[in-house]
Amino acid sequence: MSLEDLGAGFTLATHDLEIRGAGELLGEDQSGNMHAIGFNLFMEMLDRAVNDLKAGKIPELSAPMHQGPEIDLRISAIIPDDYIADIHNRLIMYKRIASAKSTQQLHDLQIELIDRFGLLPQPVKHLLLVTELKLKAGQLGIQKISAGAQQGKIDFTKEPSINPGVLINLIQVHAKTISDGRPPTSTFYFRQYNF
Repeated sequence: MSLEDLGAGFTLATHDLEIRGAGELLGEDQSGNMHAIGFNLFMEMLDRAVNDLKAGKIPELSAPMHQGPEIDLRISAIIPDDYIADIHNRLIMYKRIASAKSTQQLHDLQIELIDRFGLLPQPVKHLLLVTELKLKAGQLGIQKISAGAQQGKIDFTKEPSINPGVLINLIQVHAKTISDGRPPTSTFYFRQYNF
């Protein structure tokens, strides 16, 4: 009751930390939700909830975290431990690659990797290319790309950012190689993607 002035929430939170303790933010002795889901995911969920509240929306805490399009090309896209031996450095590189927001940032990371650790092995090249594909797929409204040696599939979001005419033309030009498993027709694509 004594905390009625501006900034009282912070003071109250500090008293609460003194009474119950905070646990170890990055250690095994975390408590509550943070212990169950980990520090990074907890901070991402908190950030999403705060942004939703600032935008005037009700946070959907049960909704899955959006990590961008899913890419499954059935290739090895990793940083081998014989390329970066230190696991801490390897995890930092994974995080930096996954956090890249543009192809330029990926290119800069590629140059840094070559400079620090030598020429890129094939799995690291794959990792950078898959990440670049993920960035481009997100811009086009692609939800999932899965492909193997013989076939592939692209799933779009409800509102893709593509020109339907270009897609229809692509389907017509490559009708023998692009299909849904049934005889290729453009009407199938109209029905499935609401063009």
